[in-house]
Amino acid sequence: MEGLRRSILLVAAALMFAAVMLPEVAAVRYIVGSNMGWTSNVNYTIWAQGKHFYNGDWLFFVYDRNQMNVLEVNKTDYENCISDHPLHNWTTGAGRDVVPLNVTRNFYFISGKGFCFGGMKLAIHVENPPPPPSSSPIKSGSSNLLPDFRGKIFVPALFAVAAVWDSLLLLL
Repeated sequence: MEGLRRSILLVAAALMFAAVMLPEVAAVRYIVGSNMGWTSNVNYTIWAQGKHFYNGDWLFFVYDRNQMNVLEVNKTDYENCISDHPLHNWTTGAGRDVVPLNVTRNFYFISGKGFCFGGMKLAIHVENPPPPPSSSPIKSGSSNLLPDFRGKIFVPALFAVAAVWDSLLLLL
């Protein structure tokens, strides 16, 4: 019984250390076309303007599954609305398709069945996320240390302690 408790505490300590050391993840899931979704009469070039698509983000296509689809094509097929030989058909049949942006490059999406000619096409550039901002040296007497400490160490540690406590209660 004592060995089991020691193992649980060791695992909890390792999890607490890992939670504190993990970098912040800021992947974004973009709903293509926002509240209009993937449909005709939307200018997706304007929709994409001002957005930065980073490696690790996701595109979420919402559309009428009985009429439209989501095809990834090359630049030439994108420009000419050719859907005969897509690089990838992301259509799952549910009208709710998720595309992971896990490569740094240009992506070209169209809807076949003639909808591309009505504007249902999207071109984006995926880039690596910017480096985290460099931290400025902490001035002596600075009060900014406590909020940073609380958010990055205290909260994960609190969850780890709660998990260990819960595990111990189950054993008793």
